[in-house]
Amino acid sequence: MTLSEAYRTQVQHIQTSSKFQPHSEQGRQAVPFPGYTVITPPWEEETDNSTFYAHLQGYQQELLQLSANSDWIVLVPPASFHLTLADLIWDSAYYDAQRKNPKFEEQLCSCFADIFKQYQQSTQGQIHPIRWQMQGLVVMPRAIGVCLVPQNEACYEQIINLRRAIYQNSNLMALGIEQHYHFTAHVTLGYFGEIAPNLDHEHLTTMFSQLNQQWTQNSPELIIQRAELRKFDDMTRYYREPNWPILNFLKTF
Repeated sequence: MTLSEAYRTQVQHIQTSSKFQPHSEQGRQAVPFPGYTVITPPWEEETDNSTFYAHLQGYQQELLQLSANSDWIVLVPPASFHLTLADLIWDSAYYDAQRKNPKFEEQLCSCFADIFKQYQQSTQGQIHPIRWQMQGLVVMPRAIGVCLVPQNEACYEQIINLRRAIYQNSNLMALGIEQHYHFTAHVTLGYFGEIAPNLDHEHLTTMFSQLNQQWTQNSPELIIQRAELRKFDDMTRYYREPNWPILNFLKTF
C-alpha cells in the first residue's frame, strides 16, 4: 500500500472530494454529510496521544507544500484527528433512517450500550494497551492520510473482534446498519480539492514516495484506549452526548 508502485496507481485515480465545495471568500468549505460512526476520541478530547497527533499535524503542512496551488487539498482540522473503528451510517442512508424511525438515535445508543457491555464482559479485562503504529502515507480516491498497523496480533484481534461484534449484531442490522468488513486502519489528513487537468501524476507519485520515506523514519504510535459512538454533521467535527456509550479497553482493577 505504501510502495511507489501503489502510489503510481492510486494517483491515477484521485478525484475531487464532494464533501468540500468551493466558497468565494473562504476556499473550500465542508458541506453537510451527516451520520454516525465508532471512533477513538478526537484529538481535541484526547491527551494521551498528543505526540502522535502532533506528528500528523506536521505532516499536513508538508502536504500543503507539495504544490503551489494550495486548493489541491483541504486539510481536516487537527482537532478532529481520530481513528475510525467502525463505519456505521451516513448521508442518504442516514436521512432515510431518521425519516422512517424518529427513535433511531435512541435505539442506536441502546444497541451500542449492549454491544460495548457484552464485548467488555467477553474480554474479561484487557491489561496491555492496544498499540497501532503509523506505517506510512496512504492515498485514497478522494482523501489522503496515514495508515496504521498493529504492534502485535493481540492488538489486531481486539479491534477486529469489536468490529465483528458490531457488524454481526442483529439489532443494529434491523436499524439499517450495513456490514463493512474490509478494514484499512488510517487517520485522514485531508481531502482532495481542485485536481488540475494537467496534473503531473509522475511528479506527485515521486513526492508522495519521498514523503513516505521521511515519515516512516519516525513511526509514532497510537494507543487505543476507548471506542466511542459519535455523530458528525460533516467531515470536520465528531461529537457525542454525555450519556452516549463508551467502551474502555483498559479496565481498572
